[in-house]
Amino acid sequence: MGFAELLDEVGGFGRYQWLHVTLISLPGLLMASQNLLNNFVSGIPAHHCTLPANHSFSNLSHYQVDEKQLLKVFIPLDSSGNRLDRCRRFVEPQWQLLATNNSANVSQLQTEECVDGWTFDRSEFLATTVSEWDLVCSLRPLKQMIQTIYMGGVLAGAIIYGSLSDRFGRRSVLIWSYLQLGVLGSSAALSPSYTAYCIFRFLSGMAVSGIILNGVSLKVEWIPTKERTLVGTLTSFFFTFGQMVLAGLADWLRDWRKLQVVVCVPYFLFFAYSWWFSESARWLVLNRQSEKALKNLHRVARINGKPEMIDKLTLEVMNSHMIKEMESSRSTFTAYDLLKTKAMRRISVCLMAVWFSTSFAYYGLAMDLQKFGVNIYLMQIIFGAVDFPAKLLALGMLSYFGRRVSQAVCLFLSAAVIFANMFVPTDMQVVRTTFACLGKGFTSASFTTAYLYSGELYPTVIRQTGMGFVSTMARVGSMAAPAVLILDEVFPALPSVVYGGAAVLAGGFACFLPETLNIPLPDTIQDVEENWSGRSPATRQKEGVSLREGMISEDLIKSCGGMVSKEGVTLKERKETEGTGLNAL
Repeated sequence: MGFAELLDEVGGFGRYQWLHVTLISLPGLLMASQNLLNNFVSGIPAHHCTLPANHSFSNLSHYQVDEKQLLKVFIPLDSSGNRLDRCRRFVEPQWQLLATNNSANVSQLQTEECVDGWTFDRSEFLATTVSEWDLVCSLRPLKQMIQTIYMGGVLAGAIIYGSLSDRFGRRSVLIWSYLQLGVLGSSAALSPSYTAYCIFRFLSGMAVSGIILNGVSLKVEWIPTKERTLVGTLTSFFFTFGQMVLAGLADWLRDWRKLQVVVCVPYFLFFAYSWWFSESARWLVLNRQSEKALKNLHRVARINGKPEMIDKLTLEVMNSHMIKEMESSRSTFTAYDLLKTKAMRRISVCLMAVWFSTSFAYYGLAMDLQKFGVNIYLMQIIFGAVDFPAKLLALGMLSYFGRRVSQAVCLFLSAAVIFANMFVPTDMQVVRTTFACLGKGFTSASFTTAYLYSGELYPTVIRQTGMGFVSTMARVGSMAAPAVLILDEVFPALPSVVYGGAAVLAGGFACFLPETLNIPLPDTIQDVEENWSGRSPATRQKEGVSLREGMISEDLIKSCGGMVSKEGVTLKERKETEGTGLNAL
């Protein structure tokens, strides 16, 4: 609670916070481009075997044919009988198939693989990794492998950068991540081979994790309690709008190398202005860098139009507000501490299920747009647009019903829509696409809630490690999602059963998470254990207020009926819990 009071004294949510939040959120416009880039960079154009170079047209004198009909002489129809086979051709040209009274048994004709390569249609994509490296037919799994490798990089980044930022600071790791994505993402466009491209995408994925995790924490740790919900939800719209930006850029360029450069070069700009950010004062204090923390607080006060606080806010005043937090900072924390104590263990296990299932369902729906039979660029815009009402719904629920209810409801609704889609006939493509959009919207709302909720549940001393931990589960979910689609060969509805079942299970876990609406950010693991050890918020408030470390025992508080002398308490007791929340909404 101590730092929250200091933040109010230097202007609360003032001019600095507006600039800070906006500049950190801007890269979100291109985060969607990174996560969903494979839909366009590795789009699969219509294709067929390249015709033999030595074929003769001498037999065409008896026929009036166009190029499309001519292909039937060399390319058989696929199993559906509605389109040309993409992976085989006739060994010898079958000119008799052009005759109107032809009665040849096509199934008896000898075919071969595409020994001369493939010819790709260029109406939807000018060039993709698929057309450049022939990732079709027997090599088709390599197309999806690009996305899996990228998500593997995001997973590695969540593990590595989550821990590094708790050790070296949010600002430093965020600045490095911007530079890494700008350099390696742009370099991916110059990849001479499939292997090189996969390596660049893996390293880009690591940088994406560093940007997302540290951007969220740096925003949250400079924002007062009552504005967290509004800021957390509204800044997520940058990612939503970014999905539509991606569709526009992809439709405009239609060349994978150009698109790769355009979505990565702006990170050099983000890198340039990120030096303006102030390191989290919370993190600095907890890492025994109080002088730097005080300097940052003075800077914020000056920008927020509170210059009088520069003289009033001294090192002694700041330290007196954060005695407990500073005492806890003498210990070092690891991922083991996320599971060591009762409340932390409950939070971590439940968040693991929530993040895995949300990502699992989200990328199961979002990473195979071509299956809907609609223009892929239009489908991306629709999938992006559906996030706006979904996140507005999440904003209202987060503000009035709390985080726990919002998280559980979003997961249960996404599961209901996924299950409902199982019973829609395959020929009702519009209805199926509508249900898929609704499912994607609810999973997107679940993501929005999870990012905000997780940042509020984990204490400052281990917040980034915790965010990296649960984000790891999200990356595992995003890597597993494409593999589940293979199950439709066993039973067409099986992928939906798996996606929906996981969402139901996670919704159940979400019900066991503690509520954080209008509760100040915890700074230490002790805060978490005290706040969410099973007692109700009302009981905790009646029992007393935060004490300076070791000055007054809990027994004394109870014996005094919850009243203590003001020498033994921190400044402005309960100010954070009284009158906070998004009442303005």
